[in-house]
Amino acid sequence: MGDSHTIRRISVHQALGGGSLADVLLWRKWGGSVLLLVSSTFLWFLFVRAGHNPLSFVSSVLLLLVIVLFFWAKSANLLNRPLPPIPDLEVSEKSIEQAADVIRVWVNHALSIAHEIAVCGNLRVLVQVAALLWLISFVGSLCSFVTFVYLGFLLALSVPVLYEKYQNQIDDKLCVACRVVENGYRKLDQVVLRKIPVSLYKKKKKSQ
Repeated sequence: MGDSHTIRRISVHQALGGGSLADVLLWRKWGGSVLLLVSSTFLWFLFVRAGHNPLSFVSSVLLLLVIVLFFWAKSANLLNRPLPPIPDLEVSEKSIEQAADVIRVWVNHALSIAHEIAVCGNLRVLVQVAALLWLISFVGSLCSFVTFVYLGFLLALSVPVLYEKYQNQIDDKLCVACRVVENGYRKLDQVVLRKIPVSLYKKKKKSQ
């Protein structure tokens, strides 16, 4: 009894960061959730159904925004009105360093994978990367990039709230599915993957 009470699951809201974004994704702030859904649907309809070019649309919106801000600033100086409420357009060194650290980790990971394939001749990694790239290519052939991003917004606005509502039932089904996947991967690893040479480069070095 005591152990069952001490073990606490992390809530979906905490898993999403516990901030305003989590409130929007869990529909606790209806205004933000509806705004995100309507705006993403409008952009998807504009770019996919209406056939507008995203680059030209963004350029037109930025051009209109720059013109409005310019005339707003000029009229504010002439009529002694407040300037446009624009924050300081400056990127801090801390944010640059944090972004650089994240990019460095991903770049080093990609380079290590490339090293395993190109230098070490790791056929197992090559098969995994090829399967992943084929899956991305297959998904890309089914829909455009804009549709793919729009589906991501729809899933972000539906999956967390459904998981929060039916968390216990979904966790039970996921545990069963994970066992099935683990057993299937274990059999695949024993039958196929273990027979693939891990590194031709290491064999060459040993022979030398």
